[in-house]
Amino acid sequence: MPEHTAVPEDDPIRFGLDDFRRMMDALPMCIILHDAQTKSILWANPSACQVLGFTLEELLPLKAPDMSRQSHEYRREIGRKWLHDATLHGSNVVEWCYRAKNGEEILSEAIATLVPLNERDGIMVQFRNIAREEQIRREMKKLESRLKEFMQDSDEGVAVLRADGGIEYLSDAGRKLLGVRPGQNPPKNFVEQCLPDSQEELLELLTLALPDAISFPLRYRIARKDGLVRWHHAVCRYIEIENDLKGHLLHFHDITDQVEAEEARRRDQAALEYLARHNAMGEMATAIAHELSQPLAAIRNFLEGSVLRLNQSEALRDQAGQIIWGLESASRQVDHAAAIIKSVREYVVKLEQSEGLIDLNEVLAEVRWFIEMRAAEGRVRLEVRTSEEALMVSCEKVLIGQVILNLAFNAIEEMSHFPESQRRVAISIARKDQQALLTVADEGRGIDAGHRERLFDGFFSSKVSGNGIGLALCKNIIARHRGDIWAQPAQVRGTRFCFTLPLVQRHN
Repeated sequence: MPEHTAVPEDDPIRFGLDDFRRMMDALPMCIILHDAQTKSILWANPSACQVLGFTLEELLPLKAPDMSRQSHEYRREIGRKWLHDATLHGSNVVEWCYRAKNGEEILSEAIATLVPLNERDGIMVQFRNIAREEQIRREMKKLESRLKEFMQDSDEGVAVLRADGGIEYLSDAGRKLLGVRPGQNPPKNFVEQCLPDSQEELLELLTLALPDAISFPLRYRIARKDGLVRWHHAVCRYIEIENDLKGHLLHFHDITDQVEAEEARRRDQAALEYLARHNAMGEMATAIAHELSQPLAAIRNFLEGSVLRLNQSEALRDQAGQIIWGLESASRQVDHAAAIIKSVREYVVKLEQSEGLIDLNEVLAEVRWFIEMRAAEGRVRLEVRTSEEALMVSCEKVLIGQVILNLAFNAIEEMSHFPESQRRVAISIARKDQQALLTVADEGRGIDAGHRERLFDGFFSSKVSGNGIGLALCKNIIARHRGDIWAQPAQVRGTRFCFTLPLVQRHN
């Protein structure tokens, strides 16, 4: 067997012309060589002949229309211009649709390169089939369009965040949820948009390199670019897409209405619990009033008996006057205590509610003693003006009385912030068309216009104290009685709280 001569490693290999020809024939990429001047075909490698279905002899006389798609953008002058630009600039790239001998069209990316040859300059055209790539590109574009259409009206935002809260990606729905108007730049940092009480939790989550399969729910408050403060619920997980996105993927949506509804339910529950305690207090007051009425009656009898005996005793006649005065004073205090107990008993004894026909003036009269007592404690001057005519309404007397008490107590409490000489609350009842109107006016600090709209909506932080039951529950009671309740600025200063109830005509 012949021995092969070893080639030293530092001795460069010298290739001959046949070597280069064999390498060109072995290339899988299709190559066609054109004359730089005439643009006619000079040569083609086997790969090009195989793809186009022509032999080299068949290929050499062909022109652009013979081997290109029959459409306007692939006409001969376009092809010649493309090749001519390659001679001017050295190379040129174009998307060209070749047509094989069997009629099959081959969408290709073609690169024309000027090559100086010994006899003449040539243009080497390399092309490859990109039909599959174009099909995938079209499908991806179609899929992207579909996803965009599907996500157009979605109420869920999508964001990809860096560890510091910076935004790598933000969807269109996410822009809306952040209050970004069309044409406006989104915020650079997502966490900085959150309120301070939410930032720490979100930042802590973003520093965790979570596995792809693990996601964490969270709730946070965010200040939108339009100034609104909203609640969001989000699900966060870590993603790492090769050569694309890396960070925490956040799916978030607005839950402000849900949070406010939960808060309203809590407030209503607290108000109902308060009413339950109030009713229990009423039952206790009724029991106490019942138990105290008998001892007070006995004390009065003993006092009257003592006065009678003193008047009949000649031995104590000189001192009887002073003793009788003291006993009569004690008797008057007993009468006063009995009157208080009677008033409390009459008011709280009606715990089982039923709607009945009553003059609104009478409802105010029944609770007036409690209002006057509270005003006296706060050194507030109270003015009460009732209607000269009876204003008959159908209502649950105790509930409407509670509304009057609440409005009056709030006004009295408001006036405690002012000097004693300026403390004044006015309560009035009047007829307004076919309605009975009750107004409680203070001369306090007043309420901002924006807050007046939210006073009765259940989300506003109204104080439930004393015998008051909260403005939201007041609204529910008045609405239940087919009435309306509102707040408005007073004429000089302060606030006027008003409610109306429909009048009922009495039939004789």
